[in-house]
Amino acid sequence: MTGIRPLPQVEQLIPYQPGKPIEELQRELGLTRVSKLASNENPLGASPQVISALEKASQEIARYPDGSAYALKRRLAAFHSVEPEMIVVGNGSNEVLELVVRAFAGPGDEVIYDQHAFAVYPLSTRAAGATGVVVPSSEGFAHDLDAMAAAVTNRTRLIFLANPNNPTGTYFGRSEFERFMQAVPERVLVVLDEAYFEFVSHSDKLDGSQLLDRYANLVVTRTFSKVYGLASLRIGYLLARPEIADYLNRVREPFNTSHFAQLAAMAALDDQAFVQRSVAYNREALAELKATADRFALETLPAYGNFLTVHFGPEANAVNNALLKQGVIVRPLAGYGMAQWLRISTGTPEEQAHLAEALETILHV
Repeated sequence: MTGIRPLPQVEQLIPYQPGKPIEELQRELGLTRVSKLASNENPLGASPQVISALEKASQEIARYPDGSAYALKRRLAAFHSVEPEMIVVGNGSNEVLELVVRAFAGPGDEVIYDQHAFAVYPLSTRAAGATGVVVPSSEGFAHDLDAMAAAVTNRTRLIFLANPNNPTGTYFGRSEFERFMQAVPERVLVVLDEAYFEFVSHSDKLDGSQLLDRYANLVVTRTFSKVYGLASLRIGYLLARPEIADYLNRVREPFNTSHFAQLAAMAALDDQAFVQRSVAYNREALAELKATADRFALETLPAYGNFLTVHFGPEANAVNNALLKQGVIVRPLAGYGMAQWLRISTGTPEEQAHLAEALETILHV
């Protein structure tokens, strides 16, 4: 041992645990049939236009990407009817979420998030040396926006909101969000994580990109990993007032998104018909997942994304392990304070049939 130690906040971090890869389960158990329903990926894959764009660009692998993502930012600006200076592109929305903390919070500052929030919020907060303020969820595991607004102190710098929330799948509408924003001081940045925005069907649907002119302290994040099916390319983005985006670009790594990711994102944006097919398929797949849960008398949370959060009770960990032995990968939620629940992504018809067969074997119904 050298005696070299990291900063205290780094030493205490527990790394983020992604969903188990298919190859890992195959190595461990020697399985040939594996269905991954753990990482909220698009079972339809990516748009054919994306595949074509990447094939054409294959000879450009030796070149550095455009570090400013000039073309992609202008395509996104037109898509959202905002200025290019309001956009920060990142290595998935994960990176831009971390950039916000790195730029605006540090030792002595407070960051507010829900008790069942996406793991990146507390990890980024602790890594920056800031203090996380965890607000209990309301009934049904939903964000308690009134309680979150009431938790603001003179040390609060950031509030993270996920809508829909991962891993619970819960949602709040535009009117509720606007009441919340009116209760939050303008000096506090509100980060609205809309990774699953495209899947939402709600009578009071919230689109944060339409509220940037109204709230100077609003930051909106989106990703190409979910409905667009570009998870392996790691590309997402952030929308905010130009002065906020400028600060974030000062701490952003150069060349943080690849040339291929930028090209794929532009091709994906151009194929909104594929997005609509993905949304329609997801609606059907969610209904099928819900029917499977109902068949086994399993409680579920309202689902607004591309996954279903299912209650298995004290046996949740045992069920998860049994599913792995059957070749089905889902997401355990003990790390989110929900040890009795499992999160199940929508999959192909074959994957969802595999899940139903495995549950029948495990639960003996």
